[in-house]
Amino acid sequence: MESNRELFETYNKDVYRTCYYMVHDAADAEDLTQDVFITVFRSNREHVEHIKAWIMKITVNHCLNHLKRKRTLQQKITDNLHFFNKTAETAVEQQIEQRETEVEWAQYMSQVPIKLRMVLTLRYMHDFSLAEISDLLSIPLGTTKSRLHKGLTVMRRILQEAGVQLELKEGEAFEKVRKYAGASFK
Repeated sequence: MESNRELFETYNKDVYRTCYYMVHDAADAEDLTQDVFITVFRSNREHVEHIKAWIMKITVNHCLNHLKRKRTLQQKITDNLHFFNKTAETAVEQQIEQRETEVEWAQYMSQVPIKLRMVLTLRYMHDFSLAEISDLLSIPLGTTKSRLHKGLTVMRRILQEAGVQLELKEGEAFEKVRKYAGASFK
């Protein structure tokens, strides 16, 4: 069994990224990340088979509880971009392009309803299968599939309205965007 430190070092970026994409506020995401790990550390995890899925379920539940208490989402997407890690080898032009892409992606995601955003985030940011997402969110597999489809449809409309060229098949457009959005957290 992993120690608390090992768990934190292994999963903190995934937890933070999920929190950030769900609440769109860096300070709230940091607070939620701490709350998630406090819950994880206090829990008995001896019989947990899939530790990442278990931690992500706790994360999603904490975010949903936070959003319910807050009632309104505050859009602070461009604030506190300091959490994006950049490598020294990256050219200045690439850093600028990547940062613009990250901000655009966060703005597009903020327009997607929260139930759909959760499924999109878990599927395309964390590579969970539909069955795992269904289990994490405690919803039927059919509901997960329909939310994913509807989320992709909504995202396609948002991207088209923003003038993004969508010559790719439905899933490929999101894989391309995922490459830019996910790269900023590695």
